[in-house]
Amino acid sequence: MPISRLTVLFLLVSTLLLGACASGYQRLLKSTDVNKKYEAAVKYYDKGDFFRAGTLLEDLIPLLKGRPEAEKAQFYFANTNYKQRNYVLSAFYFKQFTDTYPNSPYAEEAYYLHAKSLFLDSPGYELDQTNTVSALESIQDFLNRYADSKFKQETENMSQELQKKLENKAFESARLYYQLRYNQAAVVALTNFQLQYPASAFAEQAAFLRLTAQYAWAQESVEDKQRERFLAAVAFYQQYLDAYPKSKNLKAAQDMYDVSQAQLVRLKPAAASASN
Repeated sequence: MPISRLTVLFLLVSTLLLGACASGYQRLLKSTDVNKKYEAAVKYYDKGDFFRAGTLLEDLIPLLKGRPEAEKAQFYFANTNYKQRNYVLSAFYFKQFTDTYPNSPYAEEAYYLHAKSLFLDSPGYELDQTNTVSALESIQDFLNRYADSKFKQETENMSQELQKKLENKAFESARLYYQLRYNQAAVVALTNFQLQYPASAFAEQAAFLRLTAQYAWAQESVEDKQRERFLAAVAFYQQYLDAYPKSKNLKAAQDMYDVSQAQLVRLKPAAASASN
């Protein structure tokens, strides 16, 4: 199908306009006119061209020190990184902004976007959660500063999501000890999990795994340690039964309890002899 003259003309004009825009931007990059460069950066920002705005602002910020435009330029520059999903950089520059301009009209939003940048940079639960902890600390700091902020509900939602991630991480880490048959470590980790997250969605599973790990640990122990460890298994069973009387794992838990009681009967003579 032949291309019409109108189409060719349109493409030609578009190409020329794009070239003119590009050459204009290149001239701005090389320009030493701070005012002209700043005005162009703000225009690019307002149009949503955050790459060009950010590139110009990065050059301008050192030149704007001491000028009224410096505050706005630094906030805009931080936000260009956020808009381009460079969350590590946006977190850094928003923090730098709030440290420099704590009383700025932009301060509340900057604190919020700093926290949100850390939130968005938080990795999946299976990875190291140092960034997640930093994000939670930043969110709490924001809520302490701006208790009635328009961003309050969103930051609280972010906090809850991060807390669930830490909860998931703690449970999976504890369960890994169980899967690797490091039973003593599993009992300790699962106990700590239950103490830290008593209302967790994983609470029942954690209680059952703790009982199973304690039972296995008692089974594999040397005889002079078995009595105290089977007693702990019996105690864990009683706690599990009280908390989850209709659990689908109740039969397996009952079996471990029965064996533990039988072992305690067997070990009584040894315990009595040891006390004499």
